[in-house]
Amino acid sequence: MSKKDCIVNKTDYTLKTFDDGSKIMVRDLQLEVLSIMDEIHRVCVKNNIEYALIAGSALGICNYKGFIPWDDDMDICIKREDWPRFIEAMKKDLSDKFYFHCFETNKKYNILIPSMKVRKKNTYIQEVNYLLENRCEGDGIFVDVVIYDNVSDNKYIDELSRLPIRLMMPLMVFLDNIGFKAVWLKRIILKKAYKYGRKYKNSTMTSQTIAIPWEKFFHEPKFLKEDVYPFKLYEFEGRQFYSYNNIEKVMKEWYGPNCLKKWNGKEWEETLPVEKRKPKHSVNVNLHSDIPDVSNKNKGANLVRGITLAVFTLLLALLLFNDFSLKLLGLGIMFIGITIILFIDR
Repeated sequence: MSKKDCIVNKTDYTLKTFDDGSKIMVRDLQLEVLSIMDEIHRVCVKNNIEYALIAGSALGICNYKGFIPWDDDMDICIKREDWPRFIEAMKKDLSDKFYFHCFETNKKYNILIPSMKVRKKNTYIQEVNYLLENRCEGDGIFVDVVIYDNVSDNKYIDELSRLPIRLMMPLMVFLDNIGFKAVWLKRIILKKAYKYGRKYKNSTMTSQTIAIPWEKFFHEPKFLKEDVYPFKLYEFEGRQFYSYNNIEKVMKEWYGPNCLKKWNGKEWEETLPVEKRKPKHSVNVNLHSDIPDVSNKNKGANLVRGITLAVFTLLLALLLFNDFSLKLLGLGIMFIGITIILFIDR
């Protein structure tokens, strides 16, 4: 029995439980996200734009011919050279059942997250993201889209090139949390990322744009272009979607040599420990309305915002180091106290 021919048994996972005992299952969310991906595929094929499922979505192709049962999001990439055309195609051809957010069309969009989010109308989702909340209008369920660009073949040059953006990240997060768009800073970061990709257009390596700085040092998912391109069609939930050229090799490089299912003599077994098989990207979901369940509203974001403001006040007091510093210290401590009280009360 080959892996290709195996029958996949999927255990369902609970995403949200209501007071009356009813539940939203991860599978319910996946089917809604799949409708977004169907539309993205349609738009890309119509406009001859290449895309690929990446990250956990690509791993799902290898192990389940679809979603990983506990995966509550979906990720795709678009090549840098196709990005302007992709935005125009979305403006022109995206169905009115969907909408999208990106910096090129809305300067409120935060560039430190995926390059675009394609969302579904009349739905709601709140991400596990205490630092960077959505500033654009609409919180529908989504598919993440990231730019894939050229990167240096030398890992030390690559890491040094990413460093300026990593250093700007705390300032970007702080300004975002106190309500500043910081469009000028966003443009600086995007320009640096664009120039870096252009500089190494003849390299053998590719990766997501360096404008997204959240990966660990020297652990950015970078791959040989020959393993990524050209994209190939694979089965996904009874459909045909594009992904990496050498998908199993890329997955092993990204998630480790044991990420693929293994044959035990009778069936293909999942290698991820059971305790790690749980959804991790969302905290609040409504699949039938764009109105959130207030009882589950993310109060962690306000905690982070209050603590951020308090820390900034304390640092300012230390930098000034004069008579006014005592007042700032007191103000910072007060911010911390009020923030924690409000957090506990809510």
